[in-house]
Amino acid sequence: MDFFPIPDIPDDFEIDPAHMLESVSGTAQSFYGRYIEGVKAIVDSYNIPVGLTPRKQIWQLNKAKLYYYESTKLPAERHPIPLFLVYALINKPFIFDLAPGRSFIEFMMAEGFDIYLLDWGTPGQEDQTILFDDYVTEYLSRAVRKMLRFSGAEGFSMLGYCIGATLATVYAALYADMPLRNLILLTAPIDFSHQPEGSMAVWLEEGRVDLDSMINEMGNIPGEMIALWAKMLKPMENFLGAYVTLFKQMDNPTAVRGWQAINRWVEDVIPFSGRAFQQFVTEYLRGNELVRGQHKIKGEVVDLSRIQANLLNIVAQYDHLVSQSQSESIMERVSSEDKEIRVIPSTHVGIMASRRAQYKLWPELVDWLSPRSA
Repeated sequence: MDFFPIPDIPDDFEIDPAHMLESVSGTAQSFYGRYIEGVKAIVDSYNIPVGLTPRKQIWQLNKAKLYYYESTKLPAERHPIPLFLVYALINKPFIFDLAPGRSFIEFMMAEGFDIYLLDWGTPGQEDQTILFDDYVTEYLSRAVRKMLRFSGAEGFSMLGYCIGATLATVYAALYADMPLRNLILLTAPIDFSHQPEGSMAVWLEEGRVDLDSMINEMGNIPGEMIALWAKMLKPMENFLGAYVTLFKQMDNPTAVRGWQAINRWVEDVIPFSGRAFQQFVTEYLRGNELVRGQHKIKGEVVDLSRIQANLLNIVAQYDHLVSQSQSESIMERVSSEDKEIRVIPSTHVGIMASRRAQYKLWPELVDWLSPRSA
């Protein structure tokens, strides 16, 4: 029996070395050219323009700035309730405004919403004593008051993303007397009673990190360190998969531009105030004080049941940074009569920055928010 049958070769078959060399050389050159283009796209991504939507700075405190984006609709067609965006304390908030045509802020402006974005800025070593709670009481609360004075609005909506959603939740509970009409939480890390394998919180459990030594030596926590922790949760996807995706898209300039904007956001990390990081890990994550009803700010308990705003809680199904269990239990603790949770088949970043978000989630947010912003 022939296990390896040899095919019949015609008598006139000839090998043309020159033709073979030309063919191999052409393939190699094509691959090398594509490789060079890909490397250049990666290098260029670190300086690619982002956050291009026109805006006006209306307030500043220390490094934090509040920006106003005026709706592109006629005044009579705008929603009277503005939308206030709160991002996390790591990375930069241009995730909301990546590029023309890929900007959540641009999209919402076209739907008749005036937008206010709180940019926390980049903390220096002089800011290492700022507490996590200070970002709510000293910065967020003042920025909201400025927004209300500037806009003349009788109410407002707030969207918090990632740790920004935690800050927004604390604000809503602590300042229940403010006219917060609608609260949207996006991948909110709130309940740490259960830590599934693969979530970001696993790195920060008791015994894994010596917070005191780290902060005493570094002051602020380098953003690169936090970014590395996040990437190590899915090393193949983050260290290899992202670049494979780029090389597959090299023939599509629009896709490459979108990849570059997201890559700049991923790599453009900022430090985390040392004491703020310590407080978040010790009291919020390890102690789970917020969900237990034990967290106090300036002697006042942060009571989640005081939240009465209309609530939309959005969870990313494939989120490797914030698990679904960390976000969903708040639904049982708020007093909101109008509340809804949605699980979106997306990742932590993709839930806001992917093409699917642009055509799926963003319109859904408009559908939910518009009738509640009258």
